[in-house]
Amino acid sequence: MPDNKPRAIAVDLLSWYDANARDLPWRAPPGTNAPDSYRVWLSEIMLQQTQVASARPYFEKFTARWPSFDALAAADDSELMAAWAGLGYYARARNLLACARAVAALGGLPGTEAELRQLPGIGGYTAAAIAAIAFGQRAVVVDANVERVVARLFALADPPPGAKKRIHALTDSITPQSRAGDFAQAMMDLGSGICTARSPRCLLCPLRPDCAAFASGHPEAYPVKAAKAAKPQRYGTIFWLTRGEQVLLVRRPAKGLLGGMRALPTGPWAHTPPGLEGAPAPAGWQMRDETAAHGFTHFNLQLALAAAESGGHEIADGEWWPIAEIESAGLPTVFAKAARIFGRY
Repeated sequence: MPDNKPRAIAVDLLSWYDANARDLPWRAPPGTNAPDSYRVWLSEIMLQQTQVASARPYFEKFTARWPSFDALAAADDSELMAAWAGLGYYARARNLLACARAVAALGGLPGTEAELRQLPGIGGYTAAAIAAIAFGQRAVVVDANVERVVARLFALADPPPGAKKRIHALTDSITPQSRAGDFAQAMMDLGSGICTARSPRCLLCPLRPDCAAFASGHPEAYPVKAAKAAKPQRYGTIFWLTRGEQVLLVRRPAKGLLGGMRALPTGPWAHTPPGLEGAPAPAGWQMRDETAAHGFTHFNLQLALAAAESGGHEIADGEWWPIAEIESAGLPTVFAKAARIFGRY
């Protein structure tokens, strides 16, 4: 690439961004020198493995309820986990609270990548994004959208897992010294709305003159896709134990999948259906015909559904929740699915 090409790419992209930046509740207008670091941080945590459309209502709810690091640091753990319910990847919620408390203790969010990476829940990408967007630091920000744009811009023949270092280096080569935050957000917007995974809108792209994939005539062939390994299948049973107009809910262990979340009781998640193993009490359990299925990052889960009326047994751990108010319990998605099925009987 000629020496002036990286600069031309940045100039063209920033000019396009100035006119076409998405209006997002956590984003400051292009050229803003001091965005709200709390809003930038919160949005970046929420956007880890979550689409903008899904994150937006949660962001608005969180900032209305907890408008600052100090306010969030003082939040009750269970209230925050309930507010997060449905957004998924619940370790982020636990890290969110731990990070807010760490920042409150520090007196503010640090502004360098190295310092940011020392905080709970902040890895390499998130540290770079916050440093660039919130603090104007030159940082190389590479998310899935940026990976796709760069892979097409340079027509990389290797699939992303093996090409990550190369993509990072190439992104570094076109990242400007100034307006690095705007540049990062412009790359994200370009990948989201123009350089899309399917049917890229190349005729609208400000980088089309410099794009090797467009020049090849087959931009949709990049990035080259790696073969996906099949996810393992696991099975379990969800237990709907009622006492009059109430249903038993439990708190999942603090560590592990869906840790700390309020949930319906469930037995082990195993490679074969476990039946009634792990039932919260001896009762006349009746199996339902329907099942609740859910896909996690590393496996798919199919859950059988068992229902019973409590026979007056003492339940050591758990709480009786009004069935009519089950939607306010903040259940993770997989348990909310099951609750909706049980609610139809």
